[in-house]
Amino acid sequence: MRQTRGVRKIHVIGIGAGDPDQLTLQAVKALRGTDVFFILDKGEVKADLTGLRRDMLDAHVPEGTYRVVEARDPERDRSAGGAAYSPAVGDWRSARADIYERLIAEELAEDETGAFLVWGDPSLYDSTLAILEEVLERGGVAFAYDVVPGISSVSALVARHRTGLNRVARPVQITTGRRLAEGFPEGVDDVVVMLDAHQAFLRYAGEGGEDIDIYWGAYIGTPDEILVSGPLAEAAPRIERLRAEARERKGWIMDTYLLRRRTPER
Repeated sequence: MRQTRGVRKIHVIGIGAGDPDQLTLQAVKALRGTDVFFILDKGEVKADLTGLRRDMLDAHVPEGTYRVVEARDPERDRSAGGAAYSPAVGDWRSARADIYERLIAEELAEDETGAFLVWGDPSLYDSTLAILEEVLERGGVAFAYDVVPGISSVSALVARHRTGLNRVARPVQITTGRRLAEGFPEGVDDVVVMLDAHQAFLRYAGEGGEDIDIYWGAYIGTPDEILVSGPLAEAAPRIERLRAEARERKGWIMDTYLLRRRTPER
């Protein structure tokens, strides 16, 4: 653990893409060594995300050996774009840091261990580590923390599609829908896209779309999992329809996809 002045301890535990069986043995060990689990409630629409976390605890931790403390996740300004995007994310992270600081100071005794359960892997497009560092920098509460890696939605996606993430001697790039909308990464033929609220892949489904394959998945690792693969020109309309139906049904969606240009093997 990263040592600081205090003796409170925090585990940041990667819990995979949703399937309780995806937890590593290291994650299960950390779960069983935790006294207090901190869970941010995202509201009624996403209540099943909280339910999935509780299911994981029920599956792996003896009843009565821990307690759960919930707090409401602050709303983020998702309308901010362009130059306003980064400041909006910064404001949201600081609001979360306020909550984390209060939870650790008020709900975790100095001889206890707390934990944050992070979807996928804490190192990949997640803010928990940066937020905890901000809390430490404020100096109001001291603790030590460690990070338990998890199976990311990226790893789960390609496993479910039975394909590799990269091809021989070629790079693979992981990016966001916001970045993909600006253009296909130069010099890269295999691109994994996350956080794509606006379906940037549709931009490439027209002319030339028959030369790009897509491997798409939503709610990966959960009972609601949806998988589609094939030439982008053919698959894009189906994905767009399934995505809209799923979002209407559940009120939210988490999806990830791999775009692969067809090129001669080198």
